[in-house]
Formats: sequence, C-alpha cells, structure tokens
Amino acid sequence: MDSALLVHRLHFAFTITFHYLFPQLTMGLAPLIVVLKTLALRRNDETYNRAARFWARVFGINFLLGVVTGIPMEFQFGTNWSHFSRFAGGVIGQTLAMEGVFAFFLESAFLGLFLYGEKRLGPRGHWWSAVAVFLGSWLSGFFIIATDAWMQHPVGYTTAADGSAQLSSFWALILNPWAGWQYAHNMSGAVITGAFVMASMGAFYLLWGKFHEYGRIFVRVGVVAALIASVLQVFPTGDGQGRMVAFEQPVTLAAMEGLFQGQPGAPIVLVGQPNVEGHKIDNPILVPNALSFLTYRRWNAEVKGLDAFPQDQWPTNIELLYFSYHIMVGLGTVFIAIAGVAAFLMWRGKLFVSRWMLWILLLALPFPYIANTAGWMTAELGRQPWLVYSLMRTADGYSKTVSAGNGIFTLLGFMGMYMVLGILFLFLVRREIERGPDAEVEAGH
Repeated sequence: MDSALLVHRLHFAFTITFHYLFPQLTMGLAPLIVVLKTLALRRNDETYNRAARFWARVFGINFLLGVVTGIPMEFQFGTNWSHFSRFAGGVIGQTLAMEGVFAFFLESAFLGLFLYGEKRLGPRGHWWSAVAVFLGSWLSGFFIIATDAWMQHPVGYTTAADGSAQLSSFWALILNPWAGWQYAHNMSGAVITGAFVMASMGAFYLLWGKFHEYGRIFVRVGVVAALIASVLQVFPTGDGQGRMVAFEQPVTLAAMEGLFQGQPGAPIVLVGQPNVEGHKIDNPILVPNALSFLTYRRWNAEVKGLDAFPQDQWPTNIELLYFSYHIMVGLGTVFIAIAGVAAFLMWRGKLFVSRWMLWILLLALPFPYIANTAGWMTAELGRQPWLVYSLMRTADGYSKTVSAGNGIFTLLGFMGMYMVLGILFLFLVRREIERGPDAEVEAGH
C-alpha cells in the first residue's frame, strides 16, 4: 500500500464500483416504469398507475444517491489521474460534458415532472414524462459508455504537438463499434438488475401476505423482462462484445479464458483455477473446441494464447480478470434458468402459489449487482496494463505529486461517507417498501 499508483487505482475502483450500484438500477427500472404506465393507459387501470408511482419513488431515491456518489468521480480525473486527463481530456471531455448537459438534465428535469406533475400533465403527458426519463437515463449511459469505449478502442483522434490526444472526428467517437456492443451489453445487464429487483419485490409482497395485487404485477413484469434481457445478454450482445475483444484485444481474451498456449480447436474452461506461474489451468473442466467456434465460428480455428504476446502486455492481474469473467458468465446462465423456470410456471398459472419459486426470486436480488460489477471488472482489468489501449499505460496516467498517504486518507474518508449514504439509502427504500404502492391512497383517506 506504499505504492501511489496502487492507491489511486483502489480509490477510483472503490468510488466507481459503489456509484454504479445506483445507475444500473435507474437504467433498468426506467423502461419498466414506461411499461407499467403503458399498461395503465391501455387498460385504464389505476392499479398500474400506482405501481408506476411506487417504482418512480424508488427510482428517485436511487437517482439521488447516484448523483451524490457520481460527482466525486469527475473531480478524481483531476486529483488522482491528472496525467490521464491532460492526455485524453481533448477527446473524452466531449462525451462527459454531453452526458451532464444533455442526458443528466433531461433525466432529472422530467423525473421531477413525473414525480410531482401528474395532475398538471394529464395521463398522456405523464406517460411522455416517463418516456423522457427513460430516454435521459439511457442517453446518459450511452455517453459514459462511449467514453470508456474510446479508452478500450481509441478512434477519431489525432496526436497534438504536446503529445495529447485531440478529437478529430466526433462521429467516429460516437459511432465507435466498440461502444455499440458495449452499450447494448451494459444496458441489457441494467435491465436484468431492474427486472430482478422488481420481481424480487413482488415475491416479497406475496410471501409477506400484503399488497397481493401489486405483488403479482411486479412478479409478472419482472419475470418477463428478466427472461428477455437475460437472453439478450448472452446473444447477441455478449457474443458481439466477446468477438470484439477477440479481434481487437486478443491478449485480453486469452487472459479471460485462461488460455496460456494458443491452439487450434481451443476449449472453453467451465471450472478451473489459473496458475500463472505454471502457465496452466489447474483442475480444469473443459468443453473442447468451444472457444474456437464461439470466436471464429469454426470448430478448429486457431485462437492465440498468452504465449503469443510479450509478458509486459499481459493484463496485470490475470487471476482476478479470469474469475470476474467467469462469475459474470456463470451468473448470466443462472439468470436465464431462474427467469425461464419462473416464466414457465407463470404460463402454467402456478407461479404465484409456488412459494419455493417466489423464495428463489426474492433471494436472487443481489446477484445481478454482483454480475454487473464482475462484468465491469472484466472490462477494466482486461484493458490493463493500458489506461488508453495501446496509447497510454496506467502507470503513466496517475497524479505523480499525490502521495500514497494522501490517497489512503481520502479513500478512508470516502469509505466512511459512502457507508453513511448506503445506510441512508437502505433506510429510505425500506420505508417505501413498508408503505407500499397504496401509501398515497391511504394518505388521501
């Protein structure tokens, strides 16, 4: 911990991991709130309206915590990563500014209208405000993804006389092919989080024995959305993102899969532990030829292993990268199984009385958060040792004049503050859950 570089990396890793617990739920809930509002309009059923308002209140609490935890990261570009900001600011400053000026303002303004302006807007105007919140949250996500995609696959830039990268083509930055697949994969992951949270809440109400009507709505909408998003997460978004990594960052693919020696007909490791010193996988359970087929659509295609690259280009923590990737993939498979079984029981009319399945939906709540975190760890660890792939190494991007002691001091401070914010979030959400979707009706009486 006396390494300033390590401390700065841990500092940013902690703040961004904690922060992303909130945006993934807002981006996942936004389309589901639109679905509830649409059902309310089509069926002229106030129950769906109250269900949408309930999730809008949860959305609002989540949005607030996301803003509070997200602002410090903007400053960390200057305080902890000043050399990176000087090098890449001429490019990523465009997308980060657009995220704040356009997307964030759109989302926050219409969220206020959705929460407090229903009587003035009327049913259709209120529906449009929900759509605007959805578009704002997803547009915000796109600009952030476009920023990260440039770091993964830099395009549309020129090198200035001082060595910094300057934007030469705005459209190349926005239409970066890496951003397209990464955005689709990320947003399907966010919908999985929103869907499982909604289904889990519905299961809780049904098991609790209160708010039965809303519990059935939440479970029904959540299970259908979870099944669709989980399938999309695997194909085409996960497949497309994986192939992008294979073609643009082959050393990353080799580390993710634990492929130390390249070979034709490369297998996929289902279970195993990477032994980096021995350049092998210990205790492996393999699927022969599967990696070659998934990557190149040919069973005997040759896949490059880590042995094809200089060791100073290998990801700096292969073990953590390998396990993060396999946790993400494993949980994604579990999500398909859970949502598929639940959808089958719902089709048979047995889901709401199958307490074992309701318990599974309830207990599944934290796992989409774990999967999304593991997915982002895979993306960021896989890019190492580069901060901007093939242009700037991570060791060259941090603030050289900020010592490890200064970094640890502020990291401990952030940990303390974020712990308080996390407790506050849990308290506020718990209060909304106990009040339930009928809270406003009871207050009116």
